[in-house]
Amino acid sequence: MMITILLGFLFGSILQYARLNRFNTISGVATLDDMTVAKAIAVAVGVGAILLNISIGFGWAGYHVKPFILGGIMIGGLIFGAGMAVLGYCPGTLAISVGEGSTDALLGVAGGLLGGLVYTLVLPSIQGILGPNLGSISLNSLTANSPSLFYVLTILIGLVFIGIAFGIHKIEKRPAKNMKWLVAGIALAVLNTLVFAKGVSNRPIGASTTYPYLADLLSGITKNSYFEKIQVPGNWELYFLLGALLSGLILSLIRKDFKIQLIHENWVKYKNNSRSSRATWALVGGFVLIFGARMAGGCTSGHVISGGMQLAVSSLVFAVFVFAGLLITGRVFYGKAKN
Repeated sequence: MMITILLGFLFGSILQYARLNRFNTISGVATLDDMTVAKAIAVAVGVGAILLNISIGFGWAGYHVKPFILGGIMIGGLIFGAGMAVLGYCPGTLAISVGEGSTDALLGVAGGLLGGLVYTLVLPSIQGILGPNLGSISLNSLTANSPSLFYVLTILIGLVFIGIAFGIHKIEKRPAKNMKWLVAGIALAVLNTLVFAKGVSNRPIGASTTYPYLADLLSGITKNSYFEKIQVPGNWELYFLLGALLSGLILSLIRKDFKIQLIHENWVKYKNNSRSSRATWALVGGFVLIFGARMAGGCTSGHVISGGMQLAVSSLVFAVFVFAGLLITGRVFYGKAKN
């Protein structure tokens, strides 16, 4: 438990270093004002793919590839991207920002818990749209008969992702001189590789399972197959997010920038200065975010980064649909800046 909390604390510290947990930064991707998150994720996947697969090759870690459940991945990805745009947080960054004093993040957590509970209740009736299950497909499984080809392709793909990050950085509308996104991306790759290690956690980093797990526990709805399935990962992620929350609280107090805040600059720029409006949309965004994550079986950290590092087809396809949902919602929901 203490190791998991410490890992969560390190996770939160990395994201805070490059402000990757902030509403302005994440919603900035949806409005195409700030691509810091996209760059950091691309670096994490690129560097992580090389590090993790070499680690697995030496037997220090194992694969945890999520199955390619076609409907869940595509529809869930679009829904998750929409929720991410409206809420301005991911399941993991919610905990960090709550620690920093963001009350809209706290409302997002409440919406996420409700989304997790509703997903548990409606899952039996929506099973038909989640499939078909195409299995756990990854570059490793596709090149099983040629290990040398696998490692060559892994290095090449890893370098492509790193190149994409630098390409985005070069063409950004608002060039940023600081390279914290690069440091954070590399740090996330190293941390996730450590979490994968058999002597540490022997699992990937994840966050969204916490929400249905905790919601089901609090409501007493635990006598179902879904809760049995998520009980172990949900418990691990709960302690992991506790560490992330503590990092947000402790580091913001040390930096002396802890602040109770509901409305952020990007919301005022594109939407309004209404507290009720932001509170309502934070709740809605949290609900949509977690419902979409559970349809797809993962989120930004558990699917896009952890799965991307494993070069899992399900996770790479999920990332495409998340980005599509994020940009479409950003265009429709935020429109043009008011000033």
